[in-house]
Order: sequence, then C-alpha cells, then structure tokens
Amino acid sequence: MHLVATDLDGTVVRPDGTISARTRAALSACLAAGVHVVYVTGRPPRWMGEIVEQTGHRGTAICGNGAVVYDLDTESVLEARTLVAADVRTCVERLRTLMPAATFALETLAGFRREPTYVTRYDTGVEEEIGPLADLLADDPGVVKLLCRDETSSGDAMLALARRAVDGVASATHSNPRDCLVELSMAGVSKAATLAELAAARGVDRADVVAFGDMPNDVEMLAWAGRGYAMAGGHPDALAAAGRTAPSCLDDGVAQVLETLLRRSA
Repeated sequence: MHLVATDLDGTVVRPDGTISARTRAALSACLAAGVHVVYVTGRPPRWMGEIVEQTGHRGTAICGNGAVVYDLDTESVLEARTLVAADVRTCVERLRTLMPAATFALETLAGFRREPTYVTRYDTGVEEEIGPLADLLADDPGVVKLLCRDETSSGDAMLALARRAVDGVASATHSNPRDCLVELSMAGVSKAATLAELAAARGVDRADVVAFGDMPNDVEMLAWAGRGYAMAGGHPDALAAAGRTAPSCLDDGVAQVLETLLRRSA
C-alpha cells in the first residue's frame, strides 16, 4: 500500500458532516508510514476547507469527480479539465428533450452559476451569477461540472437517460441516488482517470493503490485501484465494481481497513 485514495461524503464524512477521531487517526497513521493520502471527491474546491480543518491533512486533492486537481496548501487549482460552452449547450439541449422538467447549474472556474429555476441544496447564497443559460455561458467560464436537476425524477433514473444522451460529448455520473441530480464533466473525465495520472506522477503503481468509495461516481476508481473497497450500504454499482466491502462510514469502515493493512505491512 503506497497510496490511499478516498472519497469523502458517505465514505469518511458522516451524514452530520463530521469525520470520526478513529478515521482521522488512521489517515494520519498512513501519512506517518509514508503512504500518500489523496482525497478524491465530487465536491468543488470551495467545500474542501472544512475537510482540512477536521483532518489537518493538506497536499493534493482531486475534486469535481476528477475535473480539478487542487492544492489544499495554497488553495489553488493546479489543473482543470473543463467542458467548453458548445458542449454544454449540446448536453442541455439533449437532456431537456428527455427530461422537460430539468433545470441546470454550472460549477465553473469562475464560481457557481445557475438558472433561476434550479433549486440549490447546499450552495444557496454563493452564486456568482443567476440567469438564463446563454448568459451563464457568455464568457465561456470553464465548466467543471454541468449539474442537471429534475425534481420529478431520481438520480439512478436520470443517470440512465443522461449517459445515453451525452455519450461522446460528456461523462455523466451521480453521487446520491436519493437526490434528483446528475453531474456531467468533460468526456473521459473521472476520478479514476485523474487518480491514475497523479499516481503515475508519484511513481505509484495501481497495484499499490487502495481506494474507498460508495457511489456511481466512484465506480471507475474502485475498479482501477489494486484494492478497491466499497462501503457497506453503498450503491450496488460501487459494490459490484470494488470486489471488496468495507464496513459502513458510521462504523469507521475506512479506518478499520487501513488499520489492518498497516498492521500487515509493519
């Protein structure tokens, strides 16, 4: 084990937003043993400050489902893979045809932007701009994620439609089957693709990567890693991709696995 890649929400971050003392200690023990620890999350960079505050861990994180490589020390974007405005328009046109009730928001390098009818869950009050999609894209702001919300549907149903609709134009995923949201990134972008590049840059073979996750946006990462662990109670797609199951987040599953692996390597 030379690199630990872990999703955050539902994997190490509990429903109340906290990370347990046991999990923090396990991640710190990995660092002390010379093992790289990389957070790999769907979160935008602006949501990472609270994670740093809780864990004290800095270094490099992968955000936006692989679209952004982020320096937690300097709070700066090191690399970004973004959708161009033309591809965003194509995706929106195709998705509106399939989901007439859909509304859209943009996670961009210039801030969060949304249509007036898009209902926010977490980012109310932080919008850099609210308006028609044409206006939101007017300056080609570098779209990290196109967010599609349909209050009449669910994550899994929407994802099945979106993957077919945007194939070849964008990559579609979601991180919560109970939410009515799908997230679209530049074609080919995933947590796995960016993690593979980061691991290679650090001289780490995929066989020496241990990854944890719980949702469809973790599937490629769990399948790619030498050891992939899906969290108990996670999405069926994540469980199928990983081949291994860790106890749930509430049972400090990541910590339990890491403690065992560290003992074996001692």
